Amino acid sequence: MARARSRYAPDRGLTGRMVGTMFFIGLLYVVLVGVLLAVLQGSWLVVLVVVGGMFVAQFWFSDRIAAYGMGAREVSPQEAPELHGAIDRICALADMPKPRVAIARSDVPNAFATGRSEKTALVCATTGLLRRLEPDELEGVLAHEMSHVAHRDVAVMTIASFLGVLAGIITRIALWGGFARNSRGNDPAGALLMLIPLISAVVYALSFLLTRLLSRYRELSADRTAALLTGRPSSLASALTKISGQMARIPTEDLRKAEPYNAFYFVPAFSARESLGRLLSTHPTLEQRLDQLARISSGLSRP
Repeated sequence: MARARSRYAPDRGLTGRMVGTMFFIGLLYVVLVGVLLAVLQGSWLVVLVVVGGMFVAQFWFSDRIAAYGMGAREVSPQEAPELHGAIDRICALADMPKPRVAIARSDVPNAFATGRSEKTALVCATTGLLRRLEPDELEGVLAHEMSHVAHRDVAVMTIASFLGVLAGIITRIALWGGFARNSRGNDPAGALLMLIPLISAVVYALSFLLTRLLSRYRELSADRTAALLTGRPSSLASALTKISGQMARIPTEDLRKAEPYNAFYFVPAFSARESLGRLLSTHPTLEQRLDQLARISSGLSRP
């Protein structure tokens, strides 16, 4: 018998965006594979096996790779009683199975969730986050991350980001492989080969925009549903303000190491001076997030 849905408020806007993103990503995927099959006609089996194998590997192992890359280490209740206790309370409040719990040894104050489903989910907090936040602020951040698990948008982001990675790899291989040199003259095959880096670049750009739009909305959705679940939007707002303010004090080298994983983090690892990075950020601005939480707080205080 299937388990009932969690007590996190459903978000039809997020569901619609996830379905739309996957639909358009699927179309782009078909276009990219179609171009490869048309150009590399004699190697269609190799193309299908390689692309299919990479997709399966990305789907099954990307969450583990991401967790490993961010330094997550599973901890027992005896090793991290406060962190386990906070997640236990959220799970009881949300009526959700408990995810695996991990800590990453990093002074960058952050948290993230990975996993294809509730059964494989992992929620991780950094040592920098645990050291800086009060218990109610920590619960707000963890409730935000558990919302990603409940809404399954972590799995969608994992799949959606794969096509952009694949297209980027194909573009670099095409350019490094000297397709442009092979296309000199009036050779029709050479002209077709030139389509590979061009189509791949277009696919990469479109998939990048799609995942960024979905990512920004899902962060607002997680803030909203976490605030409604805990009934303490002010605690989440306090955590957001504190973490964002501390981020500019973190050494640039540490921020650059964390930057590739910004799509998973509670707050993106950008310094205050990186305006371009903020423009292309996976997250909405701090002001947008705080404004939403202020409106929720106002609504909850009404009789």
